[in-house]
Amino acid sequence: MKDAVAILIEKNGKYLFVRRPPGDLYEGYWSPPTGKVEPGESQRQAVVREAMEELGLTVVPEKKVWESVTTLRNFILHWWTVRPLSYEIRLNRAELSGFAWVDPSRIRSLGKVFDSHVHFFENLDQYI
Repeated sequence: MKDAVAILIEKNGKYLFVRRPPGDLYEGYWSPPTGKVEPGESQRQAVVREAMEELGLTVVPEKKVWESVTTLRNFILHWWTVRPLSYEIRLNRAELSGFAWVDPSRIRSLGKVFDSHVHFFENLDQYI
């Protein structure tokens, strides 16, 4: 399996979720920002790069808090907390169709979400 990262951005008790765009394999699904770890890149480097590419945010990776296997079982998803240097999001519309700040207890209200993500946020106090 290949490696990918999930970026956990918290603001006032809510977490940033992004929506997959039309044409994506998981069109309409909501998740924390995610992305592949490129060859020769560390997980920390991938977190920084993906946050900039998808959100226009500069972030400082803090710690890896969890890992899961993606739905198709082709990636190990490494979950990282980060400290953003600002919260001014400039969404890359080629990669994402929207974003929302979500209370962890309300993740199911988003509609299309991955089971492993629901598990993580419903057990957040065990990981963060």
